[in-house]
Amino acid sequence: MEKILIIGGVAAGATAAAKARRISSTAEITILEAGPDVSFANCGLPYFLGGDIPERSSLILQSPESFWEQYRIKVLVNTRAESLDRQKKRVIAKNALNGEVQEFEYTKLILAQGGLPIRPALPGVDHPHVFTLWTLQDMDRIHLFIKEKKPKTAVIAGGGFIGLEMAEALAKRNILVHIVEKLPYAMGIMDPEFAGFIQEELFAHGVSLHTGVGVTGITPEVVETEDGNAIPADMVLLSIGVRPTLALAESAELVIGKAGGLLVDEYLRTSDPDIYAAGDMVEIEHRVHHGKVRIPLAGPANRQGRIAAENALGGKQPYAGAIGTSVVKVFDAIAGMTGLSLKAAKKLGLDAEAVTVHKEHHTAYYPGAEQVSVRLVYDRKTGRILGGETAGYAGADRRLDVVATAVFSGMTIHDLASVDFAYSPPIGTANDALNMTAFAAENRASGFSPSLVAEELDDFVSTRRPAIVDVRDSFAFEKGHIDGAENIPLEFLAEKLSDFPSDASFLIYDDNGKKGHQALRLLLGLGRTDVHYISGGFASVARHARAEKFSAFQVQLPVITQKNTPTPAAKETRPETIYMRIARQNAERRERDAAGPLIIDVRTPKEFAKGAYPGAINIPLDSLPDRIEELGGKDRYITLYCASGARSAYAARLLEERGFTHITNGGGIMQMMRKK
Repeated sequence: MEKILIIGGVAAGATAAAKARRISSTAEITILEAGPDVSFANCGLPYFLGGDIPERSSLILQSPESFWEQYRIKVLVNTRAESLDRQKKRVIAKNALNGEVQEFEYTKLILAQGGLPIRPALPGVDHPHVFTLWTLQDMDRIHLFIKEKKPKTAVIAGGGFIGLEMAEALAKRNILVHIVEKLPYAMGIMDPEFAGFIQEELFAHGVSLHTGVGVTGITPEVVETEDGNAIPADMVLLSIGVRPTLALAESAELVIGKAGGLLVDEYLRTSDPDIYAAGDMVEIEHRVHHGKVRIPLAGPANRQGRIAAENALGGKQPYAGAIGTSVVKVFDAIAGMTGLSLKAAKKLGLDAEAVTVHKEHHTAYYPGAEQVSVRLVYDRKTGRILGGETAGYAGADRRLDVVATAVFSGMTIHDLASVDFAYSPPIGTANDALNMTAFAAENRASGFSPSLVAEELDDFVSTRRPAIVDVRDSFAFEKGHIDGAENIPLEFLAEKLSDFPSDASFLIYDDNGKKGHQALRLLLGLGRTDVHYISGGFASVARHARAEKFSAFQVQLPVITQKNTPTPAAKETRPETIYMRIARQNAERRERDAAGPLIIDVRTPKEFAKGAYPGAINIPLDSLPDRIEELGGKDRYITLYCASGARSAYAARLLEERGFTHITNGGGIMQMMRKK
């Protein structure tokens, strides 16, 4: 009879046990778990602390009793494996509560011991207000501390997944949060602009970031950092990484790999053919570059547990490797990555390029459209997709899963460009953001539309000294721009071209890359040859600058709108909304200029709020038929405008049909501003 012994009973271990029982109804299966709980949802711990998960019990997936009742699997908790005798195929374990020592024999052993949070040797690290978060007991201690001590300030050491999730959780508990991150920016595994998106969301919710510095000491009142700063901290969370649990494997002289994890082959066998391993403690092959890596994520751990169990019972199922797909939600923002980031690909010496596109997650005209950002990293010669990143407030997770599928299956940018994605106005767009990103990659790779991502700008600007041209409207330019850029809206670019030397190098940017591409094609068509546009436009530039400053130029960053929950007193004042403000301003202008010429902006209130012609009133095109009486006499001189002139032309026809005799279509907002 097979005796399957599993050491470790959370993600990989619990999954391996259940899979082993489904394969064999006769095998003797035993789990040894060093902690007091088995098979709990450790990924959900921050969300209980933040109040998103109301019931603690919902995090408990199995118990020793339920494992026995459902699977006839014996589970011993609080039981730590002390030694492993590979020749005799036995493990000696000790019960942490009563000191009892037991011996367990096996025919096949599965190691799934995971890892433990790194607790650095710092002054004050053992103070009672200093925590890590890894187990239910850790969560309980933090929850009780907040409930009883009511801390007002917290410092989180580490800006990775747990650190960011806990920043949100603590902020929701009305605690002022500081994150201290040794790397240049939080979420250091991502490329800067996608990390910058997350950092903007943190800033909007009042979370402070201290990057490029480490913690040097902790006192009962403050956290001290390498730059001499002392940050007030009523509580401290250490979230600086996880170290694999390898003591048992090392004592048994199993081979440890170069990446620092337990080495396994494609079948998840260790250097001992009767011992398998899975989860955070192992190193496996990265499916893109084929090197050995540690990827401590729940998805790979669960799949490895299944495969280890199958192979321990005589199967020959290879593990296909992992690509490190990971995602984080911080307040309302979601960002994730899969495969290789651009910086990781470059570090590996791969001939990689990247593009970024920002596009609505469903059609712009259907209510609720949010911008989703997609980056593709691909091999410059073959077009094979090496990795990607996504970010947004809606739809980012869906696009990330598609990119992960593309990376895993070896698709190219040309394959992705041709995929038919589900489309309906509430669901997506006719050309999805993924299609558009693939189109942009094809255009860059072919030379049809040369582009640069934010990481490439320092080198390009310092060596080429290009004329930097911002083709957005003046309102957007005033809110944020690259220092030294000349603001020439796209509508006027052709006529301004003679202002530049015939051999000038151009670097073009807009809001999100779309008009930048248009401007580049315009200049190439007019005979200019040295033209590039910024992939992702100013949105990408600003996010990159939030995370990592440029060295060749400075960026004037837009002010971040605060999203903090209003206090009860603030709620009572009922702050003026955009619609209320525009209605008030419209009424004031009509009263002041009751009979004079009238300028009407027929764009939406959101467009109007971004910048409008001085003295204009806002009557959206859809509202115009119901608000004719507000315009006064039909012989009044009225000028209409919108973003491009299309909606105002429609409005002009509508008013003329209603008998108005002095109607002028002023065209787009930039044409109007030019006449000012």
